[in-house]
Amino acid sequence: MKIAVVGCTHAGTAAVKNMAELYPEAKITVYERNDNVSFLSCGIALYVGGVVKDANGLFYSSPSELQEMGVNMKMKYEVTNIDTDGKKIAVRNLETNEEFEDTFDKLVMTTGSWPIIPNLEGIDLNNVVLCKNYQHANHIIEKAKQAKKIAVIGAGYIGAELVEAFEVYGKEVTFIDSADRILNKYLDPEFTNLMETEFENRGVKLALNQAVTKFVGSEGSVEKVVTTEGEYEADLVILCVGFRPNTELVKGQVDMLPNGAIVVDEYMQTSKKDIFAAGDSCAIYYNPIKKHAYIPLATNAVRMGTLVAQNLVKSTIKYMGTQGTSGLHIYDYNVASTGITETAASLFDMNVKSITISENNRPEFMPTYENITLKVVFEEETRRIVGAQVISKIDATQAINTLSVCVQQEMTIDELGFMDFFFQPHFNKPWHFLNQAGLQALQALQA
Repeated sequence: MKIAVVGCTHAGTAAVKNMAELYPEAKITVYERNDNVSFLSCGIALYVGGVVKDANGLFYSSPSELQEMGVNMKMKYEVTNIDTDGKKIAVRNLETNEEFEDTFDKLVMTTGSWPIIPNLEGIDLNNVVLCKNYQHANHIIEKAKQAKKIAVIGAGYIGAELVEAFEVYGKEVTFIDSADRILNKYLDPEFTNLMETEFENRGVKLALNQAVTKFVGSEGSVEKVVTTEGEYEADLVILCVGFRPNTELVKGQVDMLPNGAIVVDEYMQTSKKDIFAAGDSCAIYYNPIKKHAYIPLATNAVRMGTLVAQNLVKSTIKYMGTQGTSGLHIYDYNVASTGITETAASLFDMNVKSITISENNRPEFMPTYENITLKVVFEEETRRIVGAQVISKIDATQAINTLSVCVQQEMTIDELGFMDFFFQPHFNKPWHFLNQAGLQALQALQA
């Protein structure tokens, strides 16, 4: 069996490792444009901020490790064309420009995503940089040493983490986004308000609800970001405006969402037999809305890649879908979310209610305790839990993993009130704060 793997970051690495173990007789060939695999881009801000001293620690595998497993690793090779019906691929060696053709019995598309690059005047100026891979991380580190005023465009998780890192590093930072709130895809206003206040108290300039129109510079380097609302000086600009799937190679050959994300079934198979896909190149089944959606997360990628290997020869293990569960640490705050926000529910025509509680993490007779704010979103008719968010200066984020399971299992807000959680004064109260959310929601519904 000849297996061709195109791309090898998280999903690709997981698929390759598992396929090498499950199918030792198979001939597995990986085609990867870069010279590395498995880079954890979510750690770039930690590297920039000096928490991680060596970027090599952000890799959890290597081409040599996969080669030792019997995989033919073609690093710095670009796949230029794929014929899914003829089961052929065209390849170019990026170092020698040699071109050749290869065939496959099974194709695994783990091509990932690439940052969205807006078509704006001045986008090609020096010091306007992307934030995605190992090379980007090193460029940012080097350029940040000389930069004094840094603009971060895109107020998602990566943007927020970079803003914190640069501010702590002593830089003058402007945080720009076309939305009216930071982190608006993950959190509702009562949570983002706290985060925005924290940034402003630290001296970060928030430039929200305004779109970038161009970049202005001199002698080839950026000096200013111009938006619909004003101008902001910057000698380094980091673009974090989102990602799009890398799927041009199979466009028109397999089913996709409008944004180009490949649609896979519960066994990671595309609409075409023997073509599998996983990771950021894919649309994934999103349990809160019970539809496919584009949710590029490393956690989703490694699960999907592992399932590709399990289901490559025979459909064996179904994917359970995702809640898009994620977490964030900014300054003193620990934040996590799962499922859909109350704000986003209206975009999917979902009729939801929510309960927000503010509760100390343990009894007040203890020498110390800390406040936790938790919000749980649920369907009004069915009372099915569809999302949740938590923020605290203590680490209460594991509660979101619990609520992720609740969303996946279609539990109701009523059931949450009476779930079995232990009590011990060092850790919590007799009624766990998750129970409290369920009980208070039930009380409000009965009022």
